[in-house]
Amino acid sequence: MAAPKKGRRPAGGPGGQSRPGRALALILIAMVALTGGMFWSGHTTPRLGIDLAGGTSITLKAKAEPGQEDAVNETNMNTAVGIIERRVNGLGVSEAEVQTQGRENIIVNIPRGVNEKQAREQVGTTAQLYFRPVLTYAPSEQPAPSASSSTSPKPSASGASADKGKDEPTATPSSSASTQGRAVSEALKAPTPTPTGSATPKGSETPKGSETPKPSGTPSADPAASALEQKFAALNCLDPKQRAAAGQGVKASDSTVACGKNAVGQWEKYLLGPAAVDGQDVDDAKGEFDQTRGMWIVNMEFTSAGAKKFSQITSQLSQQQAPQNQFAIVLDGEVVSAPSVRTTLSANAEISGSFNQQSAQDLGNILSYGALPLTFDTQSVDTVTAALGGEQLEAGLIAGAIGLALVVLYLVIYYRGLSLIALLSLGASALLTYVIMALLGPAIGFALNLPAVCGAIVAIGITADSFIVYFERIRDEVREGRTLRPAVERAWPRARRTILVSDFVSFLAAAVLFVVTVGKVQGFAFTLGLTTLLDVVVVFLFTKPLMTLLARTKFFGEGHAWSGLDPKRLGAKPPLRRSRRVTASAAGPVDSPKEA
Repeated sequence: MAAPKKGRRPAGGPGGQSRPGRALALILIAMVALTGGMFWSGHTTPRLGIDLAGGTSITLKAKAEPGQEDAVNETNMNTAVGIIERRVNGLGVSEAEVQTQGRENIIVNIPRGVNEKQAREQVGTTAQLYFRPVLTYAPSEQPAPSASSSTSPKPSASGASADKGKDEPTATPSSSASTQGRAVSEALKAPTPTPTGSATPKGSETPKGSETPKPSGTPSADPAASALEQKFAALNCLDPKQRAAAGQGVKASDSTVACGKNAVGQWEKYLLGPAAVDGQDVDDAKGEFDQTRGMWIVNMEFTSAGAKKFSQITSQLSQQQAPQNQFAIVLDGEVVSAPSVRTTLSANAEISGSFNQQSAQDLGNILSYGALPLTFDTQSVDTVTAALGGEQLEAGLIAGAIGLALVVLYLVIYYRGLSLIALLSLGASALLTYVIMALLGPAIGFALNLPAVCGAIVAIGITADSFIVYFERIRDEVREGRTLRPAVERAWPRARRTILVSDFVSFLAAAVLFVVTVGKVQGFAFTLGLTTLLDVVVVFLFTKPLMTLLARTKFFGEGHAWSGLDPKRLGAKPPLRRSRRVTASAAGPVDSPKEA
């Protein structure tokens, strides 16, 4: 092994010099890249919360369904608040506020910059999702269609073989309302596929409801079926009011009617059996672009229990004749898709229709977070101004500027030349914080509110504390009689441990605060945690390398009086090696008289 060259210490030794240029180059490249990304994205300022920028306030009123008057209670209201908050708040840092007001109202405050229409859809959509077997359906454009009419082709369910235009279901035709009622009656009498199998033996014959019925005015003997016959015959899906009322207040275990658009955009009315699978059985959903078909779809993954139900119902439907081999995907009372089933499916399904990217992703978001336990009406949508928040922000910024000025004044008086390193490090930390906050706005919906500003101001003290710890360790080494360059390297391991422990405690406190709190306090916790992590990055990749480089200069290395590292000012001991020699030379003359 070759010995190191004379006059040079091994780089890894206690007094060895690190390579500061690499660390400084790394953080400078990161700062330039992040700043460039900020300007490239077009978002050069952080998105502000509702208290600083104003926004929209939406008031929702809970509405009890017929026979479920007791559903409007504290438990369901709190559940609804949690679901709405997850929908509009995403990762919890977009600063949307959701809270109850009184017994039956929920207030949703959304900061400016969020699409108001999209937000209203997110908070107002109940998202009650059901998979119901189709008993029969008819085009709503013709209340009494002719025997030759047929509906447009229906899509096949995900995973099933789909030959579009072949073997497609045909609507139950009739020449009058009475024959249409007869078809409904026979469809209701036919076995309805259910996941429990209570009413459907596998391999049952083709239901008569799917055949062309013969005219007859005989009503159904079952009063419930008779009422459903009349409701289906009278339903006009071209009327928005009738579409909205269809299927409202119906239990999942009951048959119902609903409206939906077919593949060519025409309204159709459906007679549907009891729900076989519901939204609670959906584990995850997301909007995706289907490259094969060139369209946006919503893919759903079921829970283990939901996959079992879905497999059982599709197994039964695959043995039926059209249209009773279809299941309708019903969202908030409207049929969004009614695919036919030809094979047994499980684990996942898809919803296809006239989706664009935004609507597919929004629906996936709603289904992922779950259905609201109550139905809500939008009572009011108001614009909130930022006048009060602007005044508070101005006062907060003045307080922060005063605090920062006091910190700078203290650093200059006490640390003199070292204050230059501290100020440059504070500047680097401030730049990184600003740029990252600006980028997090469009990325995860982060919005800067007053508590978040407070977190950023508190971070000034945390960052300055890290510098002070390191500077004091260097001064301790200088006081021990060491020159500056080895003092900088020997002080770093001790200062590093202290800085990491301090920042870990701050980050842990911020993480706990973020998890256990809601609303604006989360903004404070998020900002505090972010700036704590940046403090570690700046101290390791900027402050320490910069200190190493400046220790090599004459001003700092020779301990200038204004460097903050003057050995005389610090009360440094004489160099250790020289003090030993003086002691040894003085010992001889003292002992010689005793020998004599």
